[in-house]
Amino acid sequence: MAITPEEVAETHNMVFQQNLDLRTITMGISLFGCADESMSRMCDKVYEHITHTAQNLVPVAEALEREYGIPIANKRISVTPVAHIAAACPDEDLTPLARTMNRAAEALGIDFMGGFSALVQKGMGNADRRLINCIPEALATTERVCSSVNVASVRAGINMDAVLLMAHAIQDAAKATTNIDCYGAAKLVVFSNMVEDSPFMAGAIHGSGECDAVINVGVSGPGVMAAALAELSESADLMEVAERIKQTAFKITRAGELMSREAARRLSAQKGIVDLSLAPTPAAGDSVARILEIIGVGECGGPGTTCALALLNDAVKKGGVMASSSVGGLSGAFIPVSEDAGMIRATQDGALSLEKLEAMTCVCSVGLDMIAVPGNTSVETIAGIIADEMAIGVINGKTTAVRLIPAIGHKEGDVLEFGGLFGSAPVMPVNQFAGTIFAHRGGRFPAPLNSLRN
Repeated sequence: MAITPEEVAETHNMVFQQNLDLRTITMGISLFGCADESMSRMCDKVYEHITHTAQNLVPVAEALEREYGIPIANKRISVTPVAHIAAACPDEDLTPLARTMNRAAEALGIDFMGGFSALVQKGMGNADRRLINCIPEALATTERVCSSVNVASVRAGINMDAVLLMAHAIQDAAKATTNIDCYGAAKLVVFSNMVEDSPFMAGAIHGSGECDAVINVGVSGPGVMAAALAELSESADLMEVAERIKQTAFKITRAGELMSREAARRLSAQKGIVDLSLAPTPAAGDSVARILEIIGVGECGGPGTTCALALLNDAVKKGGVMASSSVGGLSGAFIPVSEDAGMIRATQDGALSLEKLEAMTCVCSVGLDMIAVPGNTSVETIAGIIADEMAIGVINGKTTAVRLIPAIGHKEGDVLEFGGLFGSAPVMPVNQFAGTIFAHRGGRFPAPLNSLRN
């Protein structure tokens, strides 16, 4: 079918007026062949394998941008969780692997690399423990490396010992980077039901069930979605709103599907998934909060917000799955506070609280994302926040996550400035009544009854 002038004009408007982009092309790379008992040999293998496999990723992405006229905001790599290959080496210090990953990212011109990670939902091996202990230094001494740890799943329950360890890791990562507004903690995320094919940072890893090299694409388009909904009259009912969201999600995802196929072909990699998540940016109009307000909520965080977000998330998935046979990753709507101008405003206005964000995570794609909390927040409080969010994921059978930034030296109302896609994070008030017992009980929150599906 021929492309009409109207379709060309529509795509032009989506790109240049409504901030349509591919948020990321992410190449997943298996590192299983790099395991070695010698740390220096393993680092050499990791560097050579990553730089050889992804040597054409940035040039191909830039060529696709020119040919199709759709910007690609980030070029990224995800790798096998490093704890998996580190088990072959007895060294206590695993930060050389993180620095090797960072060096490879710099050589390739990659924005971020994910995979300094471990999966400990049911138990923690020696390599997992060593990796978690090294996370603060690894993130403080690298610019582009991201870290993630899965501490819970429907099948396993919640590893509460790991929850407390990660609360300490978050706090220590923030303390190690106070000179750059505690940015280290912004590159660290704690998961329940982690997916193994997400192209989005900081939680991207290359799962053990994947092939040697795969291309995963994350589309975006909150600005496009907001513009489409703004065309509806205020008298349109929610069925009409949902239909418009589905139609727009189809168009956005179709662009990602086309570019992912072509990228995989040119890079001789397997085509992976298209993650159709609406990922906001600090740019004006590129806001999930703004979409919720166009649907009819007075200000994001006000009564009706959770319902509007549920409708948005569901309709995005319904529209997206018709545009690609390989939808995956997280796929829905992200609510990162610092990366969404509308959520920053709602937080500063007092409309959006941490508790309301927690309620919203029950119906959206991920969890408590890019939230700055006062620097004096106790480790028990951080552990309690993580545990609450993990419980939402485990009981409801969905992916949830926590990316908190303890703002060391800052108090409620201050603002951390990260720049770029990470934006600026207002320091939010936190309920300080966590107590000192719950976080230290340890053990495992048992798998829920709904895990027995066989």
